[in-house]
Amino acid sequence: MKQLTIIFASAGLVLVSCSGPGGYTGSGSHAQYAAYDLPARRPSDPGKVRVKVSLKNQAAYVMEGDTPLLVMPVSIGTPSSPTPRGSYRIFKKEHYHRANSHGYAYKGNQAAKTYLNKKPAGWKFKGTPMPYWCEFKQHYGFHTGWMKPYPCTHGCIRMHENVAPKFFQLVRVGTPVHIASTQPEDATIGRDIPRPPDANPLPDYPPQFYLGVGYFTKHKKPTLQEGS
Repeated sequence: MKQLTIIFASAGLVLVSCSGPGGYTGSGSHAQYAAYDLPARRPSDPGKVRVKVSLKNQAAYVMEGDTPLLVMPVSIGTPSSPTPRGSYRIFKKEHYHRANSHGYAYKGNQAAKTYLNKKPAGWKFKGTPMPYWCEFKQHYGFHTGWMKPYPCTHGCIRMHENVAPKFFQLVRVGTPVHIASTQPEDATIGRDIPRPPDANPLPDYPPQFYLGVGYFTKHKKPTLQEGS
């Protein structure tokens, strides 16, 4: 696929014109990233599920009592835009969620990664896709996103594309979420969590992929193991 990128510093835009289909499967290092997955267990009582997040370990533990249902790495906020600490409850779940302030301006076959308030006149706008959104504080939520081994988000908690659908199935509106610097599970089930390849060296997907529904459905079919 041929791609032309032009940076407009004054407008804060990265303009990209791409040819090719809207779907994207990737290859090479992309394929290695896409192959990553983790097991998850179905709860006996969904009402007893809770989520614990360790910022230091960059990990989330979905628990039912003392039983781990899903142990997953996450990407968290940077020091300048940290993930909030505290106790919350998930109050909104949305598979096809998009950001309302940043995303892509587009016109014809051109797309520009930008902010809504910098959208060129005459162009349309779609927010950055945030699949499997689970909001626990206004403007903060768990969602699918590129995974990196260091704090890299604006405060949200990113999950791998294959693990996010499982998390989405395990939690519900009202599920408690506790976020702290550390969690007791860091020393046990959180010690050796398999982590995906660092997404930072990977080329980004084409903007047209984000403008469509491709990123919302780019994951392995989620399956949950039956509890014992």
